[in-house]
Amino acid sequence: MEDFKSHQNNIAVDGFSIIPQLYTDTEIESIKAVVEKTDRSSSGFQKSNDLFAIRRFLKEVPEAVALIFKDKLLKQVSEIFGDDYKVVKSIYFDKPEQSNWFVAYHQDLTIAVDKKAEQRDYINWTVKQDQFSVQPPLSILQHNFTIRIHLDDTNENNGALKVIPGSHSKGVYRTKTIDWSSETEVFCKVRKGGVMIMRPLLMHASNKSTNHTQRRVIHIEFSNAILPEGMDWTERMPLQFPEVGITPP
Repeated sequence: MEDFKSHQNNIAVDGFSIIPQLYTDTEIESIKAVVEKTDRSSSGFQKSNDLFAIRRFLKEVPEAVALIFKDKLLKQVSEIFGDDYKVVKSIYFDKPEQSNWFVAYHQDLTIAVDKKAEQRDYINWTVKQDQFSVQPPLSILQHNFTIRIHLDDTNENNGALKVIPGSHSKGVYRTKTIDWSSETEVFCKVRKGGVMIMRPLLMHASNKSTNHTQRRVIHIEFSNAILPEGMDWTERMPLQFPEVGITPP
């Protein structure tokens, strides 16, 4: 019997939890295959020597939707968070073997929306690759969550996330104010097929790759928030619980 209460407690206290091997090796290889055959000429694709990324992943690679949103994932979401959540953002990250790319400690403070609309408490607007991002009120970020599906074994040597447990409960937590005498850094080692669930306010970072092994992750954000009139999520995709029922992106 799966211990959903344990995951709920981990997320409440630490800001994250890890579900080992939610997907089989065969299922992971199927996801990799549809990514590899995707036309990469779209503006949603970002490529450099250190990073390959696909923004709006579920829209750019629609064949991946049915492969990702299986009963077992929907069951986890339903039991841990409830049935009123929807997908609101998706990104595919590939840190190649030779990557020297690292990410400093930060929180995920923005959401992706379809247009710029001046609203009270929605601040720090940006536009990247034709996508609007904005920092919403803290109440929205506190209820959102992210799942990270690992397509490769991930550890501290190939860019696994390192996090500060409990930092999600401190509001907007600036890097320069981190008191390392009272904080603990944890590497989130996740095997191929495993899933990490995290709150966006959890402080997290990623080191350079040093062991020459690839790290591919599918990052999907969920929310149950209703945005102000005149603004919508860029990638809103409702889910049906508890059986499989996916509304196409």
